[in-house]
Amino acid sequence: MANSNSVKVVEVCRVAPLPSSPDSITSDQSLLTLFDLLWLRFSPVEPVYFYEIPPTSNPNIFYDSILPKLKASLSLTLQPFLPLAGNLTWPQHSPKPFLSFVRGDSVSLTIAESNADNFPYLSGNDFVEAKEYHPLIPPLEVSDERAAVMAIQITLFPNRGFSIGTTLHHAVLDGKNSCSFFKAWAHICKHDTGRTSSSSSISLPDNLKPFHDRNAIHDPKGLGELYSNEYLNQEGPNNRSVTHRHPPRVLPEDLVRGTFDFTRENIHTLRERVVKTTRASDNPSSLHLSTFSLGCAYTWICLVKAEEIKGENSKTAMIFGVDVRSRLDPPVPETYFGNCIAGRVAVAETKGLIGEDGLAVAVKAITEALRSLDDGVLNGAELWVSKFLDFSLYDKIYSIAGSQRFEIYGTDFGWGRPKKFELVSIDKTDAVTLMDSKHGGGAVEVGLALKKPQMEVFASLFARGL
Repeated sequence: MANSNSVKVVEVCRVAPLPSSPDSITSDQSLLTLFDLLWLRFSPVEPVYFYEIPPTSNPNIFYDSILPKLKASLSLTLQPFLPLAGNLTWPQHSPKPFLSFVRGDSVSLTIAESNADNFPYLSGNDFVEAKEYHPLIPPLEVSDERAAVMAIQITLFPNRGFSIGTTLHHAVLDGKNSCSFFKAWAHICKHDTGRTSSSSSISLPDNLKPFHDRNAIHDPKGLGELYSNEYLNQEGPNNRSVTHRHPPRVLPEDLVRGTFDFTRENIHTLRERVVKTTRASDNPSSLHLSTFSLGCAYTWICLVKAEEIKGENSKTAMIFGVDVRSRLDPPVPETYFGNCIAGRVAVAETKGLIGEDGLAVAVKAITEALRSLDDGVLNGAELWVSKFLDFSLYDKIYSIAGSQRFEIYGTDFGWGRPKKFELVSIDKTDAVTLMDSKHGGGAVEVGLALKKPQMEVFASLFARGL
């Protein structure tokens, strides 16, 4: 088992986008949209991917081959993903914060090496102390006046594998964008790293080509200006900070992370259970019985039981995001680069969730939250920054990060699929990740961080109820 001193920094460098022509990259600037502004002062997102190094007779293959390919392909990938090399600022003359890129901007890349033989532990299926992942995540260069969008750290576990950890400013991109960037980087690393000149543009599949026009997000109600004014008045007048302002959360010493799988058969069983439960009193066909809804609902009831949330009138809430690219008027392309998520809140009484029909209660609450989209994506959006949720009304609020549609485990840089994926930042946000499973076959996995006693109870409940 490792500690925070087990990772040593070998190199810190800058990687700039490789221009497709000598004059192709000059500068770019765009105001944040209403969807971006929702995340302006949210804590950074911290994904980390683990990869095994294939068996080889070359003990130096990481430094001789793997790392040079990763660096070269990163420079190429930043060419169509310029915003990731840019910065967020909010000058006095601007009514809203904006994202800027100028020639010379680059991404901070840290190369590190682990002194502990803990790759199997960190990338395995057992509970892992949450703090063990923290040294794999790089710091993001931020201040109130200026914030970098992204920083990357590649950590070698000698003779085992390597990890790619990233810190991302959420105001610039959502989870779908993050996954698209990694897949584009992996695609170029695997297929296109032979290019050493800037004579031509790189080739990406259409579904990985980002669409960067933030003007495509229409804002007839002026919500962007409303949100900006509310931020200006937070913690004093004219507060133009573009970064997370809250002090770091002190994590419990016994906080552990766990990953749990739903097989395709598990999801089918849960769906049948809800249909059977609701047939007598409801129309099951009116419920949202997708893999996402069922996975969220089952996780929700297991968490409420594991954390022993009680009270006669106790309520809990589950927050999740909905990709609204296709729901906007007019819609924006599926490859739109920028936040395009609308939050929805499912609410249920605790006694219903822990009861015999708890799964159906949770699914109904999630269905009702999704139906609110029928009233319009931006219905009630005037309050999304000032008062998205009255936390005092609930005994516990959970949230979901990710989607199985991201297909995280398809991110192959040329050395195989990821051994494991973790979203390290959920330690600080109490979120639950929901992703496709590394085992494939239509399975999905949820990841969470709990105190060890609660995690053990959760694991028992999760296994017993499937």
